[in-house]
Amino acid sequence: MASGAPALLLLSLLCLPSLPPGATSCPAACRCYSTTVECGALGLHVVPPGIPPGTQTLFLQDNSIECLELGILAPLAALHSLYLHNNSLRTLEPGTFRAQSRLLELALTGNQLRGLHLGAFTGLAQLRILYLAGNQLMQLLDFTFLHLPELHLQENSIKLLEDQALAGLSSLALLDLSRNQLGTISHETLKPLASLQVLRLTENPWRCDCALHWLGAWLKEAGQRLLSSRDRKIVCTEPPRLALQSLLDVSGSSLICIPPSVQVEPLEVTANLGENLRVACQASGYPQPLVTWRKVAEPRGGQPRAQAPPGAGVPGPGEHGASDTGSGMLFLTNITPAHAGKYECEASNAGGVARVPFRLRVNVSQQQLQPQPPPAAAGPAPLPEASSMAFRALSLATQTAIAAAIALLALTALLLAALICRRRRRRRKKAPGPPGEGALFANDYSDGPCTSAQLEELRGERGHEMFVIDRSKPLFAEDPVRVAHGVAPGPAQGFPPQPPAAYELHC
Repeated sequence: MASGAPALLLLSLLCLPSLPPGATSCPAACRCYSTTVECGALGLHVVPPGIPPGTQTLFLQDNSIECLELGILAPLAALHSLYLHNNSLRTLEPGTFRAQSRLLELALTGNQLRGLHLGAFTGLAQLRILYLAGNQLMQLLDFTFLHLPELHLQENSIKLLEDQALAGLSSLALLDLSRNQLGTISHETLKPLASLQVLRLTENPWRCDCALHWLGAWLKEAGQRLLSSRDRKIVCTEPPRLALQSLLDVSGSSLICIPPSVQVEPLEVTANLGENLRVACQASGYPQPLVTWRKVAEPRGGQPRAQAPPGAGVPGPGEHGASDTGSGMLFLTNITPAHAGKYECEASNAGGVARVPFRLRVNVSQQQLQPQPPPAAAGPAPLPEASSMAFRALSLATQTAIAAAIALLALTALLLAALICRRRRRRRKKAPGPPGEGALFANDYSDGPCTSAQLEELRGERGHEMFVIDRSKPLFAEDPVRVAHGVAPGPAQGFPPQPPAAYELHC
């Protein structure tokens, strides 16, 4: 038994996983052995800390990692293979892999990458295989990849490859662009791929027009060695007459383009300061032309004519360089004198380029630019200074409306002031009337003194004085007209019955 114990102990030690050189521990829930660390399918949201620096193969697949913080991979300079497929990565910051100069294979398949920044793969000098399939990439920037033998871009949303999108990939042997949204591809795009051995372009919505004439000829000649029998099935989606046909079966004479034609109406517009302007540029052709507005720098002093870049020299949020397909709109808001000049609408497709000039004139009247004299003191309120940029930017109709509103308000104020003064003068000059004119009278009710309710009704002009009846001072006991004519007391003909007596009211 004693002799067998060392052998059993040695066997147990050999079965234990060994850590990478220089490592003292393994990240929680991960498995570490030799130079490999497995942390897959653990629900991780970040790269776990504590990964041994000597690790050469790191599995982080099937987690929920959303970003790679700058510097998180810096201690792992010995990595040869990094597997990050099926995570939730949305972006890769420039310099993320700067320390991985020995990395040979990088798997980023099945993430949520929508775009790639320039410099995202800086430092990967020895990278051999890059997997970017199954993401949401829509375009590739120029010089994104350098010195890479194998590139997988299938199952993305790439619609267009610029001429320099694959520049720097002279060593590329395999390029997979299948199952994207490519409608066309230029010969210039594939020219840098001098070492290409395998090309996959199937399952894209190809537009079979004159721009793909070169691809059909290339596939029948040099492209045969690059495509397998399955990869040669490049099927047309449009035009409708060629739909579902293989590009290899379509004759070159059927791959046609219709050069663009452009129409702008009117060709010249005069606008007032402060107005907004929208000009439509209608373009037709096949394939659908790309429409661009730009402002043209006009020659001065005999200098040659030059074109300004889109939007150059045009202030304001007009977005003059914005492109659209089919029809392009030129938007100018809050027009100023700087907007005046010559513009150009350009429509381009694989069949050619067409341009139409458009001129904008800005109406700057002398009345708007010259300062207005100050109005008289008794006149309407002064207008805003015409030298004010905000006021000058308004149209002439708007300025007139504002001035009229201010004058109307001033006139109303003057009328109110005059009416108040007139009432005050009338009160001061009002002469006292004949005796008894300003007195208040009340009937002598037969049921006794006035009640509180009756007294409440007897108020002065200001409404807050209370009066009482003084019965000891009758104003007249008999009708003075009857007494003067000797008429006996009683109702007179033509006169209403009079109260027997009336009394003066005092406070």
